[in-house]
Amino acid sequence: MAIKTFAAIDVGSFEMAMKIFEISAKCGMREIDYIRHHLALGSDTYNTKKIGYEKMDELCRILREFQQIMKTYGVTDYRAYGTSAIREAENTLIILDQIRNRTGVEIQVLSNSEQRFLDYKSIASKGEEFRSFIGKGTAIVDIGGGTIQLSLFENDSLVTTQNVKIGVLRLHELLMQMRPKPGQQAAILDEMMDSQLSVFKKMYLKDRIVSNLIVMDDYISGTIKGQLAEGKNGVVSKEVFGAFADSFFVKSREALAETYAVAEENVELMGISARILSHVMEMMNAETIWAPGVTLCDGIAYEYAEKKRINMTRHDFEKDIIACAKNISKRYMGSRKRSEVMEETALTIFDSMKKVHGMSKRERLLLQLAAIMHDCGKFINMTDVGMCSYSIIMHTEMIGLSHREREIVAYVARFIHDDFSYYDEMAAASDMNKETYLIIAKLTAIIRIANGLDKSHKQKFKKFKASLEEERLILTVEGKQDIMYEQAIFRQRSDFFEEVFSIEPVIKQKKMD
Repeated sequence: MAIKTFAAIDVGSFEMAMKIFEISAKCGMREIDYIRHHLALGSDTYNTKKIGYEKMDELCRILREFQQIMKTYGVTDYRAYGTSAIREAENTLIILDQIRNRTGVEIQVLSNSEQRFLDYKSIASKGEEFRSFIGKGTAIVDIGGGTIQLSLFENDSLVTTQNVKIGVLRLHELLMQMRPKPGQQAAILDEMMDSQLSVFKKMYLKDRIVSNLIVMDDYISGTIKGQLAEGKNGVVSKEVFGAFADSFFVKSREALAETYAVAEENVELMGISARILSHVMEMMNAETIWAPGVTLCDGIAYEYAEKKRINMTRHDFEKDIIACAKNISKRYMGSRKRSEVMEETALTIFDSMKKVHGMSKRERLLLQLAAIMHDCGKFINMTDVGMCSYSIIMHTEMIGLSHREREIVAYVARFIHDDFSYYDEMAAASDMNKETYLIIAKLTAIIRIANGLDKSHKQKFKKFKASLEEERLILTVEGKQDIMYEQAIFRQRSDFFEEVFSIEPVIKQKKMD
């Protein structure tokens, strides 16, 4: 396969960055250039809720410069993504339209979960180093301008991920407003972080042992990897990092800039990022920090390569999404056995209807997630399970799902219990398109049938299979127990399935001896 020259552009809160990669099946990804420009868009967004004209003008100038560099390298494709500074601005649509008209560059705005998933892929691209870390208690600390993302791993599995609004630029703006004396800054930062992180500690850490932190940010990762770490692996001890973090509040800006070979204007932001990481390290009682030295641009390129089937990772990201869903279900007292039966039944029906429903493996995953979390709403209200499940899913971060995908899962979980809402009603409540609506309808029809087969919650079937025969879906179950109740419920649930697919679902029972 020919080598593709690809550009990944990150329009971040603190700076704009572009990496040029050569991507091929034989050699994988090879970075050939890395261009960075300081542009604190987040200062505008977190202060005024809007990106001002001056920053807008500079943004377009830098993008035009990036375009010239791409031409020089013969770039054949690119992706440009905006993060929290653009995402949280009130004038996002106006900004994106101006960029498109003035530069021709199409910028896609990432949701928080999409952004963090790309960051996660950047780290996972390190292969064996990454796998060796997450095999034991590990947390990824992804520090951004507006927020940080804390993701906990245990036994090679993602336990939970939470977003906390204590990003570097956000804290910097608060400090600027307060104007503390130099000796007070560290204590004030700790106080601001305590108010946010104490809840995370109480809910998710408890007796969990976290030995390692993996850090990803735009401020201190390069220094950790290049100057603090012993050897080339980017690993540094708690003691060495603690001394580094403390230095920002006892030395002058000039001395720090010289010591760490950075611009003076970046020193304060580096100090805040170091303080955040130091605070998290103390809270989790971690012993080591690993800075893999990757950025969002690496994740953008890695995802591009995956989609083009050029460079596939060995890490199973879907496994992480499923593990996260199971932990959400567990947190809200969902029935594990009931969810497992729903999963197996719904996925068997989905697989038997590939020629009819026209959906992909991704929609299969969304169906699986809805089956896992379908009854989490019972934790809040036993009589309004559907809407409560919808609300929990929509307000729970799941790395790896876009906002649209999370909305699909939430609606499918809701409509297991509630009457189905048709397109006009759903579109009035959100910016849903018709394609998304049809996916929700199809997945709802399938999962309602699966739910009807185990309505008694007694898991009566020992074996289950589904087969499509002309205009009928034959569902064959094996078991000793009477299924009269399930058959009655099934008939009620089958109407919507017939409406969506024009196929009649039929139960056939084989009695076991």
